[in-house]
Amino acid sequence: MTIQLDFSLFTQPEFLGQVGKGLLGTLELAALAFALAIAMAVLIAVMRMSNSKACQAVAAAYVEYHQNVPLLVHIFLWYFGVAALLPAGVQQWINAHNSEFIFAFIGIGLCLGAYMSEDLRGGIRSIPTSQLEASRALGLSYLQAFRLVILPQAVRVSMPAIINHTVLLFKNTSLAMTVGAVELTYVTKEVESQTFRTFEIYLASTVMYLGLSLLLMWFGAVIENRIRIRNR
Repeated sequence: MTIQLDFSLFTQPEFLGQVGKGLLGTLELAALAFALAIAMAVLIAVMRMSNSKACQAVAAAYVEYHQNVPLLVHIFLWYFGVAALLPAGVQQWINAHNSEFIFAFIGIGLCLGAYMSEDLRGGIRSIPTSQLEASRALGLSYLQAFRLVILPQAVRVSMPAIINHTVLLFKNTSLAMTVGAVELTYVTKEVESQTFRTFEIYLASTVMYLGLSLLLMWFGAVIENRIRIRNR
C-alpha cells in the first residue's frame, strides 16, 4: 500500500494560525522558564559557595532533588500537587490566568535552574580565590565582590554548559503538553487528530524544533565568542 503525502495543509490559514499559536506558546514558555532558571542558578550557586553550612546544605539538597527526579514528575507535582495546597483565592486567580502554563514554566525553570547552578559553580571554582580576597581587601562586601568580580568571569567560563542546558530547556517545554499547556507539541497533536496527516504535521513540528534549537546554539556561540576571556 502506498501512502500519499499531502502537504497542502501547510497553506491553510487555519492550520498556520494554530501552529503559530503553539510556536508562540513554546517561545513564551521557554523565555519565562529560562529567566526563572537563571535567577535560581545564581542564587543556588551563591549559596553553594558561601561559608554558611546551612546555605550549603539547602542548596545541595535543592540540586540533588531536581537532578534526580524526572522533569515530567516536577511538572505534575506543581500542577496537581502544589496547586491543591494553595488558598482557594490563589487557585481561582491562577486558574483564570492559564494555570497549565504557569505551573509548567515554574516546574521547568526550577529544575533546569539546578543544572545551570552547577554550571555556574564550576565556573566560580575556576576563578582564583585571590581575586575574591583582593576584592574584599578593597572594601567590597562578599556579595559585591561576587556580583562585580567573580560572577561575570564565572559566566564567561561556564557559558558553553549554560548554552547546552538552555537548548535542553527549550526542548523540554514539549513536556508541558502533558498538563494541557498550549505549546507547539500540544498544537501538533491537536492538528494531527483533526487532519489525520500524522507524518506531515509531525515532520513540520520536528523541523521547527530543530531549526529553533540550532538557532539557539548559533546565538549562544555568538555570545560565547563575544564574552570569551582571551589570553593576551
